[in-house]
Amino acid sequence: MKYISTRGKVNEIGFIDAVLMGLATDGGLLVPDKIPQITADELQAMSQLSYQELAYEIISYYVDGEISEIELKELIEKSYGTFRHSEVTPVVKVKDNMYILELFHGPTFAFKDVALQFLGNLYSYIAKKTGVTINILGATSGDTGASAIEGVRGKEGIRICILHPHGKVSKVQELQMTTVNDPTVLNLAIKGTFDDGQRIIKEIFADLEFKDKYHLRAINSINFARILAQTVYYFYAYFQVSKNKKIKSINFSVPTGNFGDIFAGYLAKRMGLPVGKLIVATNENNILERFINEGVYKPGEFRSTYSPSMDIQVASNFERYLYYLLDENSDAVTTVMEQFKSEGKIVVSKEQLRQVQADFAAHGVHGEECLDTIRKYHAKTNYLLDPHTSCGVAAYEQCNDASEVCVTLATAHPAKFNEAIERCEIEQTYPEQIQQLFSKPQFLEVVEADNAEIARRLEKHFTTAE
Repeated sequence: MKYISTRGKVNEIGFIDAVLMGLATDGGLLVPDKIPQITADELQAMSQLSYQELAYEIISYYVDGEISEIELKELIEKSYGTFRHSEVTPVVKVKDNMYILELFHGPTFAFKDVALQFLGNLYSYIAKKTGVTINILGATSGDTGASAIEGVRGKEGIRICILHPHGKVSKVQELQMTTVNDPTVLNLAIKGTFDDGQRIIKEIFADLEFKDKYHLRAINSINFARILAQTVYYFYAYFQVSKNKKIKSINFSVPTGNFGDIFAGYLAKRMGLPVGKLIVATNENNILERFINEGVYKPGEFRSTYSPSMDIQVASNFERYLYYLLDENSDAVTTVMEQFKSEGKIVVSKEQLRQVQADFAAHGVHGEECLDTIRKYHAKTNYLLDPHTSCGVAAYEQCNDASEVCVTLATAHPAKFNEAIERCEIEQTYPEQIQQLFSKPQFLEVVEADNAEIARRLEKHFTTAE
């Protein structure tokens, strides 16, 4: 297994080099040179595995022997030993043909833990094996930051800086990041949006001299290892649902901002998992809904919503899907992405749009619909949805036929977004780990969304946090 860039200017590299490179040096995103194909017999054998055993089987296809069997199994066991549920990502039946995949049982109560506990331990493994310095730089719309910090804090040879949009994440998300008092952790609250932070991250990574000098590594879903770890729970959900119900395929409804989580489902489908529809659930920042319905990818006006982790206009992982939509033609991807940079939009052909609509359905959920869905399901089923999962359930209701089995991904615990829950006039009890955050001091620096200013902060942090 080798890794190549969506823009075609990176020579074939192995798994560990791909993890260390993060963003491709030509500005594209790394993808495997071939997608492993899993047969029906192999799927049947996998269906009996525990989550950790299944993770080993799926991840092994992509690691391709670069990490020994014993060491990879140890990495996986260590990563998921931190989760509060024995199944790691349990599936809950809410009503006939409608299931919730709970992805919030990790240390920070968000789905990002599934990938970032693994990636944090993987970085630690690489640092010890190779002596390579690991200076992690990432941007977050809320959950990635806390999960990334939790995934790497206390690990020898690793330092981290996280950018988050000042005042545009939930209070609990902010506290989870900024109450960590550790000299190896730097929290920068930028005066701007997540898209500003993501742009700055990409531009800093594109400065290869700066990137190499400070040994910068990516924690965002531009790193393929993130996508890989998330692919596992699509398989796990399918196997859990199909144990008690004879089904040919299932649909997935996925709250989506940066297109990483839904791309993991797309990858699982390409590998051979019997997936029907992949439903893209967005909020008022509905660039992806418009693309799927009209074939036009064009950022609009940023809007703050009740589901802040999805308050994203430019979806970082969209280029990976574009690569497959354009028949793995890296020259075509480069041309389209250059047009996007100069013109601010991408328009696909009618034939390509038909393929997009064969791959995905979409629904943009506005504020009151999000809150109404929380209220309705709490009243009728006593299941409390966080506002992102609520968007997923609302999109399921719009896009899923009643006769089809659908799993909605629950991307966060509702305690992380009490601002929205209170608006629904619902009282919830905070888990003890979250309640304790409110009495802790915060450690963060508020900065302008300026490349040069952030670069200066990085230089200081990565050279003084020894």
